[in-house]
Amino acid sequence: MKFKAYLTDHGVSLLERRFVPALDKLGRICHLYLTRGHTFFLHNLLNADGVQSIAQFRNEALFEDYRISSQNEDRIAFAIDLALFHRALRSSVAIYSEASGGGGSAPNRLLVKLVKKLPPNCTQPMPFLTFETRGFKSAVIQDVPISKPLSRVDVLELQQALDLAQEIPRTMVQVPDTSQLQSFVDRMKHVGDLLNVTIAKYGDLHVQLSTTLITLGAEFRRLAVVGEQADVPDSEQNLTAQSRTRRAVERGDAHTVQVSLKHFAKSLQCHLTKPDCAFYGIAGQDSCLTVIFQFFIPGSRQTDKSISLHCRIPVLDPGSN
Repeated sequence: MKFKAYLTDHGVSLLERRFVPALDKLGRICHLYLTRGHTFFLHNLLNADGVQSIAQFRNEALFEDYRISSQNEDRIAFAIDLALFHRALRSSVAIYSEASGGGGSAPNRLLVKLVKKLPPNCTQPMPFLTFETRGFKSAVIQDVPISKPLSRVDVLELQQALDLAQEIPRTMVQVPDTSQLQSFVDRMKHVGDLLNVTIAKYGDLHVQLSTTLITLGAEFRRLAVVGEQADVPDSEQNLTAQSRTRRAVERGDAHTVQVSLKHFAKSLQCHLTKPDCAFYGIAGQDSCLTVIFQFFIPGSRQTDKSISLHCRIPVLDPGSN
């Protein structure tokens, strides 16, 4: 199996400044999954422990001269430490920047490839993801240790989990700015551990934390709705948030799930990727809370289809429905 590609300037900017720092906060270890057309960073897809995250890039958004080959339909997957990945990328970018500003005649490019090397005091070669670049006065090769590439069976299992994770909830509400949610979570993190999240078809998002001593919540009303929609009955317009939410759930116009506040807070770290907005929805049978982050083409309101990122937060309680 072979993989070799050159990171573009745009790819360096996406990974080094935005996505890798954010994904590292979701979990230090993830699977890097390479295919002919896409590159994925995947958290917790092969287990149900923690927040699942799927960051997907069209290869042309990150690389040029992309080459991959394997006996598994040109698909390669392995586990990697994102902190080490980020450190190696930063070091390579520093040399890359030196070369770009050094006035050299030869074009400088940042090469990424899979290699096997024999580490000191080892008798068996180990796999590495290597960054290689040459500066004006120096060169650098950064080796990031990776797991043994997944077997054909494991790659198939990973692909099946990825396909299942693409399910879109029937109703999603758009949150243009997650900073208010972040502020609420920051205030609540020392109060309790469980968060109730309700999403209504008429565009309401309600989050509530309850303990034996206190109940605190925040409500976001009249958000844009994608998917199934409904109108708030006139008789309920002036009800309290809790009463209105309870009636909506009873009517089937809303769903409620309970999630870990820690997991919810982790998903909010994705704001470091600089999305333009986020959509929240509850998956079928109240199986998870889904957060989809949307990115626009710079200078427009058109979705950048070369990048996608979404999280699936596990449900701790089957919910009201």
